[in-house]
Parts: sequence; C-alpha cells; structure tokens
Amino acid sequence: MTTTKERRPAVEGWFATGDGVRLLGTRCTSCGTPYFPRNRLACRNPACTGPRDGSELEEYAFSNRGRVWSYADSRYKPPPPYVSPDPFRPYTVAAVELETERMVVLGQVVPGIGVDDLRVGMEVELTEGTLYEDDEAEYTVWMWRPARSGEGIASGASR
Repeated sequence: MTTTKERRPAVEGWFATGDGVRLLGTRCTSCGTPYFPRNRLACRNPACTGPRDGSELEEYAFSNRGRVWSYADSRYKPPPPYVSPDPFRPYTVAAVELETERMVVLGQVVPGIGVDDLRVGMEVELTEGTLYEDDEAEYTVWMWRPARSGEGIASGASR
C-alpha cells in the first residue's frame, strides 16, 4: 500500500501555494516598499514619511513571475540548516527580478534546468519543489522554472 507523505514548507511562512505559488513578505503602507523575507520592525526606506514603528507594515504576497537577473551552478553542499540529498547533487540557482516589485530574489531552479538552459532576461515563474523528505513528510521550497509561453510577458523578450 502506497501512502502519500504530507507536504510541508521547509521554511514556514516564506511562501504560500493556495492560489499559485507566491512569496510572502511585508510592504510599507506609506511608501510601498516591499520586503522579503518579512520585515516586522519598521520601514527601512530612508525616503519614507510613515510612522516607522512597524504599524506601517502589512502582509504582502509578491508577484510570481519575473526575469532572470543572474544565475549559477551551486556545486558545494550548503551548511545546515540546509538538508541535501545523500550523495549531494549540484543544483542551479537564479536571482530573479520580480515583475511587479522590481526587486531581486534568489531561489533554486527546478531540477532538470541548468545554466545552459537559462539566460539573463528570460521570464521565469514560481513553482513548488521538494527540498528533501524524511519518513514523515516531504519538505518543499519555492523554485523558479521557465515561464509557460503565452502567459504574461513573452519569454526572453528584452526590455
């Protein structure tokens, strides 16, 4: 009998999967500055005229698409708390400028997509992928994948 393991986020509260995968952070209601991961202290934008006591920050779901800003192979085993497969397998990471917020977020790229498959300016979207699993659960993280063509900005189009 096959049982399906429970899927759990590897880092609680950093992303949601309800209506598509979205990174979760905060945004200043006074100046609109977004923060990922969440900023709970106060707006750090020096031009902000808000109260700067934390009351100006609201929960915020980031756009789920962007363009590759940079990318690289990760060929070393990261230190804890990262849990990697044994034996360790290299993976690709991409720094992506989010479509709406225009901020850069680093994340793992889905397995099977390497540096030869990516290019600066390429449109990507968020998805959920497995980081590791144990006897009880499958632990997931957000990952970048090439955007499906026909959705949003045309893939690879330059600005």
